[in-house]
Amino acid sequence: MTHTFKISAVQMLGLAACGVVAGTWLKRRLPLLDRLNIPTPIVGGMVYALAALGLRHASVNVEADVVLRDLLMVAFMTTIGLSARLQLIREGGARVVWFLGIASLGAVLQNLLGIALANVLGVDPRLGILTGAVALAGGPATSLAFGGTFEKMGVRGATTVAFAAATFGITVAGLTGGYIGGWLIRRHGLKAGEGGAARRADAPAEVGSRLNTAIVLAIAMGAGSLVSAGIQALGVVLPVYIGSMMVAVAMRHLDDRYSFARIAQAEVDSMGRIALYLFIVMALITLKLWELSHLALPMVAILLAQVGFCWLMCITLPFWVMGRKYEAAVSAAGFCGFMLGTTANAVACMEELVEKYGPAPQAFLVVPIVGAFLIDFTNSLIITAFANWMK
Repeated sequence: MTHTFKISAVQMLGLAACGVVAGTWLKRRLPLLDRLNIPTPIVGGMVYALAALGLRHASVNVEADVVLRDLLMVAFMTTIGLSARLQLIREGGARVVWFLGIASLGAVLQNLLGIALANVLGVDPRLGILTGAVALAGGPATSLAFGGTFEKMGVRGATTVAFAAATFGITVAGLTGGYIGGWLIRRHGLKAGEGGAARRADAPAEVGSRLNTAIVLAIAMGAGSLVSAGIQALGVVLPVYIGSMMVAVAMRHLDDRYSFARIAQAEVDSMGRIALYLFIVMALITLKLWELSHLALPMVAILLAQVGFCWLMCITLPFWVMGRKYEAAVSAAGFCGFMLGTTANAVACMEELVEKYGPAPQAFLVVPIVGAFLIDFTNSLIITAFANWMK
């Protein structure tokens, strides 16, 4: 007999907070976790994910209210928009273009590798696309969006396979992204501030009230939800937080010019970090590791090869193009985060590095803009092109 244990939104908040505390405690007790640069919320959240898996085997299902989780995701991505100051955008404009180009190339290569391995292993080559750019560069939302399309094309269980592969990617990204960045930093003897990187925009001279920042954040989220609804009404498949990010960028630009809210970057960073940590733990509480059982042996082989390929790509192209300096190493960690998992993975891995080694403002501008926004456009086109090619 199967029992169902329901978790309310308020209980989710309490569990998430305890997860952050547990992650901090485990990293202190197990120094290996810190040396591997695994983010604190990933450590705490995986405890819950493994517990849910154990309860599943004991015939106990956990149903969690995800309203607060989704709200925190939007809040975090909105703080990314509020951090997009005009000066940093001007300095990082070319890097954004180059980084998007590398990410788009990575999505193409993920598909080509997946198709090639699917053919070698004797399975439908379209499964190579599902375990490639759909699940990895795309993530869970893209998996759900394109899974139905591939099922209409005759790929049985496409949505289940893609979502399970995305679950695998999120897990691996959180465990490896920070390690890759830390390895590059140590190997090349990199230090924060190299290469003329701008300082993090949280200088003591900047003023602003926490209340004003919270009000601006809330307004951007609310107005942005209307923008996202308008975009979705046009038939464009994009994450729900895109509208809020766009409104936040506009509000930050206007505030820098007219000082109507006097937003303090330090407060934006603080709110963003709180939202990120709680969101990641909540996301891992609802992560269904048992979905991985839907992955047949050939799919597991393809995914392991994709991890190896992403690892190789991270220590080469993103690192080289971003200047082979400290910011480039942090960007490479972020690249791993969103090319295997999600933007939240990317930022969590970068947060772990900057907390240990120093600020990387350009990386925190370029990676979220590409990983949370621009790559969704190009990846949708790439997936569609490959799907039509493999009909």
